[in-house]
Amino acid sequence: MQGRPMEKQAKIYVAGMYGMVGSAITRCLKSKGYHNIVGHGSKELDLQNQAAVDAFFRSARPDYVILSAAKVGGIYANSTYPAEFIYNNLQIQNNIFHSSYVYHVKKLLFLGSSCIYPKHAPQPMKEESLLSSPLEPSNEYYAIAKIAGIKMTEAYNKQYHTNFISCMPTNLYGPNDNYDSMNSHVIPGMLRRFHEAKAAKKKEVTLWGTGKPRREFLYVDDLAEACVFIMCDYMGNQTINIGSGQETTIRELAETLKRVIGYKGRITFDPSKPDGTPRKFLDSSRLFKMGWRPKYKLKEGLALAYKDFLKGKVRM
Repeated sequence: MQGRPMEKQAKIYVAGMYGMVGSAITRCLKSKGYHNIVGHGSKELDLQNQAAVDAFFRSARPDYVILSAAKVGGIYANSTYPAEFIYNNLQIQNNIFHSSYVYHVKKLLFLGSSCIYPKHAPQPMKEESLLSSPLEPSNEYYAIAKIAGIKMTEAYNKQYHTNFISCMPTNLYGPNDNYDSMNSHVIPGMLRRFHEAKAAKKKEVTLWGTGKPRREFLYVDDLAEACVFIMCDYMGNQTINIGSGQETTIRELAETLKRVIGYKGRITFDPSKPDGTPRKFLDSSRLFKMGWRPKYKLKEGLALAYKDFLKGKVRM
């Protein structure tokens, strides 16, 4: 269903505005003339605290909400901290959804994750694949929290006639990413390892798994553009996938990053470590048919991400 543009003077709350996704969305909004943007860091506003979130909404009264705040991480983090991933994300979602309803937010966009889809979902994964078979065990607790967010979107729209929408991004990377050696996603983790190996002149870098899984990656500024596009151009109850439309193997990704960084050593893989889902590729045709397309190719986006890493303003 066709939406309507957000008013330029509208107050827009970007939950998680200092994270990789939230900061990209904030940059995008400002570039399009939206300057009445509000948001807080986790130390200023604990989104897991219902009373604090309610007080913020009661005071700020945002017109629009983009929910990009979440506890995220790679295979290791998801496997090690499953209780934190399900509890923290459910708390954040519950509080922001309900306050958005109570204080009459005009529109809310909830950002989920492509890990909501079953481990062996038909590829590319359509939105209709949700809950059709078992999840990937290595990140099922995070996935269940995000699935709950999708269902909350549907439930609030059904019962309260709210205007809440859910979007499922593919794997993201770019400026302001988390480069922690143990808790990061594949691209920032790999980027840091190649950079450090180059600096130390190591002859070999060993990566987890077999290198065979296929993944899709989207530069975070493209995601931000898609989110603003959807906020202005779409209104409806259907979940929307946001992907790049291109996929690569983990081995191919490693080789591309190696060239971008200028590392000269060997790449080996440790098959005793988990691969995760064999293939994860979104069907983004629903969004593409609306008229949106990503701007950045993978190699170009990786070069920009590495440039950001070299500035030193990264989380590690």
